[in-house]
Amino acid sequence: MDWEIWQNPEVVARFTARRRGGLLGGDIQLETMLRLLSVIEKPELTVLDLGCGDGILLETILAAFPDARCVGLDGSKAMLEKAAARLAGRGVYFTRVDFNDPDWTEMLPVQAFDAVVSGFAIHHSEDARKRELYAEIFGLLTPGGVFVNIEHVASATPLGEAFFETAYAENLARFRQEAGEPVTLEQVMDELWARPDKSANRLAPVETQLAWLREIGYAGVDCYWKHFELAVLAGYKADVL
Repeated sequence: MDWEIWQNPEVVARFTARRRGGLLGGDIQLETMLRLLSVIEKPELTVLDLGCGDGILLETILAAFPDARCVGLDGSKAMLEKAAARLAGRGVYFTRVDFNDPDWTEMLPVQAFDAVVSGFAIHHSEDARKRELYAEIFGLLTPGGVFVNIEHVASATPLGEAFFETAYAENLARFRQEAGEPVTLEQVMDELWARPDKSANRLAPVETQLAWLREIGYAGVDCYWKHFELAVLAGYKADVL
């Protein structure tokens, strides 16, 4: 599958060192995730990060909930190495498995989580698999648990897609220029257009994904933040609102 481009250490290094720093609204995405988790009133949260990448979501969660027990799952060895380095000594359990594998849950150390989070990972799966995965996540949640998906979603129109690509390139160019890199906006736009992982995207509209969550049985389902093609979608195992 195209997502396996993320097995490439060069692609992983380029994203973690450059592109992620230019993501639109990165701080507010993480803040929104923490607000959604704060509804769960437990002294120790059990958290699964699905497609954990280099571990930034779990790092953010552990800063806010230091007693949380966390599991990081990813299919990329290169990403897991980044996550293990970022979270060394924090007691995070890591497992390497592709969540498109129908038996992926068998690789987990526990079968119940207060929160399942994911950041820019599930959009690499085909739509039918996305919906199956949302149902599997629902089955893993404890009563009152929450699923938070920070995700790249499909624009409703080509104009929206163009707005996103331009805004992302502008933000990324500023980020890299402020870091002292002599790069132009045109160069960044060309790089983004030709990036090797672009073909791995299988974007789905917000409305479609929210409908899936509601059909599965999630409560409190909403798009809690959105900026162009970046969104924070969430739903709870029971109506805790």
